[in-house]
Formats: sequence, C-alpha cells, structure tokens
Amino acid sequence: MAVATRPAFLSQSGIGSPLGRITLTGTIHGSLGLPPNPMRILGSYALVYLLSGTGRYEDARGTRLEVSTGDLLLLFPEIAHTYAPPSGSHWDEIYIVFDGPVFDLWRQQGLLNPDSPFYHLEPVDYWRPRFAEVSAPGLSPLERLCRLQSVLADTLTNYRRDPAAARDDQWLASARALLDADVPKALYVDQIAKRLRLSPETFRKRFARLAGIPPWRYRMTRVIERACRLVHESRLTNKEIAAQLNFNDEFHFSRRFKQITGRSPTQFRALSARR
Repeated sequence: MAVATRPAFLSQSGIGSPLGRITLTGTIHGSLGLPPNPMRILGSYALVYLLSGTGRYEDARGTRLEVSTGDLLLLFPEIAHTYAPPSGSHWDEIYIVFDGPVFDLWRQQGLLNPDSPFYHLEPVDYWRPRFAEVSAPGLSPLERLCRLQSVLADTLTNYRRDPAAARDDQWLASARALLDADVPKALYVDQIAKRLRLSPETFRKRFARLAGIPPWRYRMTRVIERACRLVHESRLTNKEIAAQLNFNDEFHFSRRFKQITGRSPTQFRALSARR
C-alpha cells in the first residue's frame, strides 16, 4: 500500500524571492506515480529523483523512458506528462516544485532542456541529502533558491563526470557532513582528518581543492550562519551567543562574524531589526 509522507517544506503562494520560488518539496515512500490518462500539466518546473524502484516516464512530446533508482526527471510547466512504477508495485521519490524568472533564464540558455528531461545520478546516498538540503529548516526563500540552483548545476555537471569525479563528490559530501555536525560544539579540523584517515595537511589540501575554500573557513561559515539566526531570532547578547558557540570571548566572536559576513554582530542586529 502506497503511503505518502507529509511534504518537507511548503511555501505559500507569493512567498519567495524576485528570482523565483520553491512551492513544494517532499519525499514519498511507496509512490504509485501519476495516472496515464489524462497526462498532467503541472504549470511549474519540478524534479523527481528516484530513491528506489523502477518504472516509466512519458510526455506529450513523445518522450518515453524506462527509469530506475538514481534517475532524475525534470518536468516543465506546459508539457503534459505521466510517470509511474509497473502496475502492482511502487517506488520511493524526492520531489521539488519550483518556478520563477531565474529558471526561465536557465531554460533560455539551454541548461534546462525539455529535450533532455532525464539524468542518472549515483550514488543515491550522496544525492539524497543534496536534494534534501533544499528543504532544510531555518532557511530564507532566497537561500532555498540558491541551494536548488547549486544542486541543479551539480546535476548538469555530474551527469557528464567520470567515476573519479563521482568519488571525489562522495568524499566531499562525507567531509562536509562531518564539518556540518554539532555546530554549537567546538570542532577542530584535525579531528575530521583523523576520522577520514588522512593527515591534517592532506585533508586540508583535498578539501580546499574540491570545495574551493579551506575546511576551517567552511566550518566557521556554518558556525556564523548559526550565529546569524541567533542574532536575528533571539534576545541573546553577543557575549551569550559567543559562549553558546564556543568562542573564546565576545571579541573573538565579533571578529570572526565580521570576517564572514562583512558586518559586526551589532550592525547585523540593527539591519535585521529594520526588516
């Protein structure tokens, strides 16, 4: 029996950014797909990523595809389509529905192409959290939009990459997950290197090459993202936030905050209050 989970994130009509919006994301376990008659016209862009199972995809343009675990379908606003597992079976999927001028521009430039609605992305254990990042709690509409564009860009690139690049992506995902963990707690890069069975210097060089920034700065960016939410949403003082996030003192916290955001915590607090 198919059981649909509750959507992970729902954006009400009109909430988004001038560039676009994400209207719905979620995961469905035991999906039966869509009925073939009539085909659905969604009116928005969408992607469907298969976590498990097999089936078919068909659209009004005459595209017919056999799909399986690890396949990604891109759906276009005006193109009628249907997709489903074989009769009597089901699959698991992640879906994201989105629209806006930025995606129309992607389409005009040929990056989103209805003639190429199909991608195969593996390993699933890497791509599942990448798509799930879009619906992570505490993000602004613009942050969600940027994360979706990032994963779409990686999709277009990774689809053409060789196995060595895929292994690099998987390693980087593991390293990022370790650096993202337990943000309020003190964490040192050497600890992460040890868990990945690398010397600190080898870890630093490999992470910087693949991520484009040193691991300490990646970790500090996550800590400051947490600090931004505390400054914006709580009544904690800078000293209390510094203590909560394991900075040596308020001055060390303020220096790092300005280094990452370009503003001091006090300036950021004043700017947030005006919004």
